[in-house]
Amino acid sequence: MRFLGIGDSCDLGSLYRRLIDDGHEVKVHIGNELCRGTLAGIVPQTPDWHHELGWVAQAGQDGIILFENVAGGRGALQDHLRGEGYNVIGGSAYGDRLENDRGYAQEVLAEIGLNITKTHSFNKIETALAFLRHHPSRYVLKFNGPGFASSDNYVGHLADGADVSAMLTSKMNLLTDDSTFILMDHIDGVEMGVGAYFDGSRFLTPACLDWEHKNFFPGGMGELTGEMGTVATYSRTQKFFDLTLARMAPLLKANGYLGYININTIVNAEGIWPLEFTCRFGYPGFAVLEPLQKTGWAALFGGMVRGGMKRLEVEPGFSVGVVLTTPPFPYTREDVDEAVGLPVIFTYPAGQANDRNVHYGEVGLANGQLVTSGKYGWTMVVTGTGSSVEAARQQAYEMADAVFVPKLRYRRDI
Repeated sequence: MRFLGIGDSCDLGSLYRRLIDDGHEVKVHIGNELCRGTLAGIVPQTPDWHHELGWVAQAGQDGIILFENVAGGRGALQDHLRGEGYNVIGGSAYGDRLENDRGYAQEVLAEIGLNITKTHSFNKIETALAFLRHHPSRYVLKFNGPGFASSDNYVGHLADGADVSAMLTSKMNLLTDDSTFILMDHIDGVEMGVGAYFDGSRFLTPACLDWEHKNFFPGGMGELTGEMGTVATYSRTQKFFDLTLARMAPLLKANGYLGYININTIVNAEGIWPLEFTCRFGYPGFAVLEPLQKTGWAALFGGMVRGGMKRLEVEPGFSVGVVLTTPPFPYTREDVDEAVGLPVIFTYPAGQANDRNVHYGEVGLANGQLVTSGKYGWTMVVTGTGSSVEAARQQAYEMADAVFVPKLRYRRDI
C-alpha cells in the first residue's frame, strides 16, 4: 500500500515507521521547517505533497492520505480531496470546528443528550475579567484554535477565580482580534477519555478508554502539556462508549468525518461530563494504543476507507505510555533557544529497540546515530502492556530506564 502523510511536525512518525517496516511505501510532508529533522533518514519526506497526489492515485484503493492535525483549514481540504476521489483519513471540516470551537462543541454535546458544564465564551479579556468580578468561582481557562499550546490553558485552583483573572491579565498583549477563549465551570472528578475509529458511516469497535496525565510534574504541578503519559484499554469499554461517543455517529456521518475521534470527560457521582473533542489522531494516544491493536495499521486503514470492517482485533488488558522529553519541552524552540542533536542510546539488548513498545517521536539519524530533533522536545514514547495497570506500568518503566539521552525528563508516576 501507499501512504502520504500530511502535517506540520510529523506527529505520526512512529506510525509511518511501522508501515515501512511492514513493507508499505510512505512519503511524509512536514510543514514546519523546525520539524523537518524528525525521522530524517528513517521516513522519506516530500517538500510538496501536491506533487505526490498522482503517486497516491496510482495505487487505487491501496493509496491513502493521512492527515495529522486540524490547523490551517485542513479539515476542509480533506473534504475537498475526498470529493476528488482520494482515500483520506484524519477528520473533516466539521471535526475541525468541534475541536477548535469549544463553545460550539458543548452545544453539540447538549443536543445529543449529554451533561454539559456551564461554558462562557469570550473574545475580549476585558469582558472576561468583568465576568469574573461579578461571578467569582473556580474556572478552567481554555483558548480556542490550533494557534494555542496546551500550556496556554489553565485549570483554576482558587474559589474566587483570582488566579484565572491573573492568568488572563498576563496574556492581555498576546491575543489578537481573532482570538477566542472560554471559561468553563470547574468540575471535580476523574478525568478520562473515550475514543474510536470512524469509517465515514459507523464506528469500529471496540472503543478505547484512556486516563491522561497532562501536568509536567506529578501532583498536578507545573505546566499543562499535551500529555506526559497515559493508561489505556480496549477491555470493558462498551457501556461508557454507548453513553457518550457512540451518540455522535449520525452527526459524524452527516458531516463527512473519517478518522479517529476522542471525547475527554470528567466522571463523578453525578454522571459523565464531556469536556472537549480531539478530532484527529491523538499524539501520543495512537502510540499508547498500538501495542493493544492486533490489527495492523495498514489493515485498519484499508478497512476504514473500503468500508465493511466492523471490528478491529485487540489484546485484553492495559497499555501504559510514558512520554520521554528533552528541552525545550514543554515549550518550543521558537520560545527557548535549545539545541537538538542529543544522542539517543538504548541500553537494552540489541534488537529490542525495534519492538512494539518503543515509539519514535522527535528523533532522526545524523551520521548513523539516532539523535533528538524537531521543535518541541517530544523525544519518544515507551509503552508497556499487561493484564493489570501495575504490570503494564512496570514494563513501561523498564523500557524507559533503558533509554539514555542527555537532559532526558519524564514522569515516574504514570
